[in-house]
Parts: sequence; structure tokens; C-alpha cells
Amino acid sequence: MTFRETVCATARRNRSWLCIGLDPEPTRMPVHLPADAGGVYTFCAAIMDATSDLVCAFKPNIAFFEAFGAAGWSALERLIRLRPGPPIILDAKRGDIGSTAEAYARTAFEVLDADAVTVNPYLGGDALEPFLRHSQRGCFILCKTSNPGSHDLQDMRLADGRPLYLAVAEMARDRWNMHGNTGLVVGATHPTALTEVRRACPDMLLLVPGIGAQGGDLDTTVRAAAAVDEPLAIINVSRTVLYADRGTNFAAAARTTALRLRDAINAALMAR
Repeated sequence: MTFRETVCATARRNRSWLCIGLDPEPTRMPVHLPADAGGVYTFCAAIMDATSDLVCAFKPNIAFFEAFGAAGWSALERLIRLRPGPPIILDAKRGDIGSTAEAYARTAFEVLDADAVTVNPYLGGDALEPFLRHSQRGCFILCKTSNPGSHDLQDMRLADGRPLYLAVAEMARDRWNMHGNTGLVVGATHPTALTEVRRACPDMLLLVPGIGAQGGDLDTTVRAAAAVDEPLAIINVSRTVLYADRGTNFAAAARTTALRLRDAINAALMAR
């Protein structure tokens, strides 16, 4: 199946559009786990095992693994190979040109075998093409990111009055989605942008970070991001789930939190 088909099938099976971001910070992990690559692997693997029937995807952030060097890279490879059911979105935000982009795409899809990757469109379509040509894999293009500094460039107005982020969304829809494997990253901290992007791209997957620690409101986000029929909105939550408890029962606490979030997303979908 394509990534889109896989994530939709998983969402139906698990009755969930929740995605858990795997952003392991050693200083915030349970105190009984070592603050090294092995501890990070144990931590993330336990959370994946405890929540795999409650999510539509997992999203490991490559930076938190690369920080441990070769051992961290090995931990990331092992986590992706676990594949407890939901697809894996590699949060790498890659964006470069020529042979560099080719190498990044091979790493994401052939070496690590991720189901999807986040990519940066700032260098243009030729920087995205090596990723997009992997038609069975997903590519989430950064559109309107959740951080406050996104205003610096992404909100800049073009000559026709559109914000840059909306032009990116329309370009993704009209020029870059030739294989139907393109999605957009739009932060929950910008509900107006979410509404605009969903209106412009009614049939595309949206990856929506920013719920919880970053301040995005769940109900508002779901109403803004969900498509008319199938929701197509992957609601990512990281720290709220990962650090629900720092004791030996951390995985059970993560499951309880994920279940609450899944049910809250479903309630918001029913209420829209």
C-alpha cells in the first residue's frame, strides 16, 4: 500500500488520528533508565509497544537520535525496524539540492526504511523531487510551522496578497503532488492558517504538531484541520505523552494519556 493508504487504514483500524512524536530528551526520561542511546531505545520502544493500537503513526525526530552519534543512529534504525503496526514518519526536515537531496532521500527511505519524511521546500521543487519520486512513501512539506518564528518568513505577503505559506500549500497541491504522496505540515498553534490550508487542499494529508506543550488547542485544531469526509489530519503529540510519568510505569502512563487524547480527537471529530 501507499503511505496514504497505510495511514488511513491504520486510522480506521485503531479509530485514531493521533500520532505520537518520539522526541526523547534524556534529562526528562524515567530516572531508572540510562541517559544514553540504549536508554533512549528502551524508552521509545516501550512507549511504541504500549500505544501502537491507539495511534495512526509514530514520528521519531531524527535530531534526538543523531545527538548520540553512531549509537543513536543504531537506536533509530532498531526502532523503525520494530514496526508494531502504525507507519513511521521520520521527522528530518530535509531540504537540499542535487546529489545531496538524492542521498538524503536514500537514507530516509532505503537505509532507514521510513514510511514518510518531513521535507523543507525553501530550495524549490528540484530539492523535493528525489523524495517525491518514492511514490509509495509520504512526503510532508513544511508549510506553516508551529514555532513563533514561523512568522518571519512564512507569513510574508506576496504581490497578490497571499501569505507565503498558502502559496507553498497551493504549489504542493498543483505541482508537487504528482504521485499523490504529498502532505503538509501545519502547526496547531496557527488555527487560521490551518483553516486556510485545509480549504485550499481538501484532499491532502496534514501533519499537525503543536498540541500540548506548545499550546495548540485540541478541539480548535481538529475543527480546522479535518477534511470533510475522512479526516486526513494527523494530530501529533510528543511531550504530553512521552513524559506522562517518570517512574517505572511510564509506558502505562503514556498509554493512558494517549487513550485520552485519541478519545478527545474522536469527540472533536464527532462534534464538528
